[in-house]
Amino acid sequence: MKTFIAAALAALIVATGAQAASVTVTMHQTSAAGIGPILGTVVFQDTARGLRIAPNLSGLSEGEHGFHVHEHPSCNHKEKDGKHVPGLAAGGHFDPANTGKHLGPDGDGHLGDLPVLYAAADGTATRESYAARLKTSDLAGRSIMIHAGGDTYSDTPAPLGGGGARAACGVVVY
Repeated sequence: MKTFIAAALAALIVATGAQAASVTVTMHQTSAAGIGPILGTVVFQDTARGLRIAPNLSGLSEGEHGFHVHEHPSCNHKEKDGKHVPGLAAGGHFDPANTGKHLGPDGDGHLGDLPVLYAAADGTATRESYAARLKTSDLAGRSIMIHAGGDTYSDTPAPLGGGGARAACGVVVY
């Protein structure tokens, strides 16, 4: 009887999520015309080191890309100053503490600041990284944004790390 109870308890622990939580986000190219083709996925997983970020992307320009959790679950374009801006419906960087500061994944600014995403010469991005201050539950009801340029983890010399245009986006769906 004790063996049966122990086995049932072990099965219940596995079934109820004793394993690390994870979520897979499908990333799409963005443009002024709207949401474009799929570029791949990013898997986010809770670990002892923080949120593990495992991209499997292609079709990006070579080099560094700003990478952030944005506040709204939309990748649609939105009009600003009479022009359609790709991914603008995603809102700004996720900042629940209202710090108003872009300080990178290890700073005390936006919680949505992720480590820079690196794309190889062939446009693929597969390098894993970690965001120590985040967990998968923080991603619910948000979007993930990849910017056209790199990220200085600062608001100077350019605001929000200087990443520029929103090149790719994915909505977090549980």
